[in-house]
Amino acid sequence: MAQQQSSEIRYLNPVTVEVKKKKYCRFKKLGIKYVDYKDPEFLKKFLNEQGKILPRRLTGTSQKFQKKVAQAVKRARHLALLPFVTDMMK
Repeated sequence: MAQQQSSEIRYLNPVTVEVKKKKYCRFKKLGIKYVDYKDPEFLKKFLNEQGKILPRRLTGTSQKFQKKVAQAVKRARHLALLPFVTDMMK
């Protein structure tokens, strides 16, 4: 009962420290000037599992291209290339 507790804490697995990556606009980085509404696989990267458009703060897209993405997603939904609502898209 007279054991001393060490002040050093040991873990079974090494503690991972999350390093946040800098967000960037993939359109500016790749030099994309036009968001094609006829490419649903590309547009799915900007939707969550329910089919909602992801906000800029999560994707890192600039305001100019976020508006173009939103318009392209809406056009693709209208033409039934993307669903309006779904349970599990990805």
